[in-house]
Amino acid sequence: MRRTVSLQAMMMMMMMVLMDFTNYVWMLPAPSSVSMESVDMRHVLKWRPLQDPCNTTVLYSVQFQGEFELMVMNGSWVDAPECQQTPHTHCDLTFDLGSDSDYNLHVRAQCGSQLSPWTKLSRPFNRRDTALTALEMAVSVVGDALQVSFDKLPLTAVVSVTVWKRGEELQAVAYTMPAEEKMLHVAALQEGAVYCVRAQPILDTQLHSSSTDTHCVPITGPDAAWKRPTTVTVTVLAMAGLLFAVFWSVLHCRLDACQVYFQKEPLPHSLEADWDIQIPMNPEEAPRCERIHVEPERRPLQAGDLKP
Repeated sequence: MRRTVSLQAMMMMMMMVLMDFTNYVWMLPAPSSVSMESVDMRHVLKWRPLQDPCNTTVLYSVQFQGEFELMVMNGSWVDAPECQQTPHTHCDLTFDLGSDSDYNLHVRAQCGSQLSPWTKLSRPFNRRDTALTALEMAVSVVGDALQVSFDKLPLTAVVSVTVWKRGEELQAVAYTMPAEEKMLHVAALQEGAVYCVRAQPILDTQLHSSSTDTHCVPITGPDAAWKRPTTVTVTVLAMAGLLFAVFWSVLHCRLDACQVYFQKEPLPHSLEADWDIQIPMNPEEAPRCERIHVEPERRPLQAGDLKP
């Protein structure tokens, strides 16, 4: 009886010590708002920074658990190698989540020797839930060939590129290009014809995004690669030479020398201004002149006018 009572007392004491130790260890609050952002097969786990004051930099650690760890490894967790004691509030798990299985994820904070509890992602994540965006495609012509390039391809994607001559879409040819190549070269196309291109990424998980817009370009031929730049270069040089010659002539031409090249030609007689213009008049409209007789004024004779 005494042994039973003492055993119970020891167990209660151990539980109290364990509870005190747990309260001491988990003094730090757990991270909040843990979420997964997955776009074009790039998986980034995010959370809010810790708001409690800390004398040092708050560090975070991330672990994941896939079906293998859950079923075979008795529910063990694996440390994300790039996200152990990191000061950032995000973790790129693109290369860690390498299968189509469901993954459990959790994160905890650390301030000095204090650790927070783990905060688990609300539901398991599967990379098949990634969001696919439309591809950014550029099409250029080099001689009789097409060069199709892409920007920001998903890491595990294979791009299906469809090429056809305008008006013959039923005879289109499909090409596949892995994401690491970045550019597709389609050669030996018909000169003078217009070819159209459309592309669609296909992931290893058989996910398909929407196709790109159709791009149609004319094939100019193998000589166009050098004809156009050569023509432009010759034209620019000719214009520059002509302008240089005109300005040099204006600045360095003396007056007597310029008169030899720039002589003033006399105006033709028909353009001279000293014309003798006579306008015939009708005799009836000619002015009529009459002779007028003017008599001197007569005034009365005065005494002063008479001389002795």
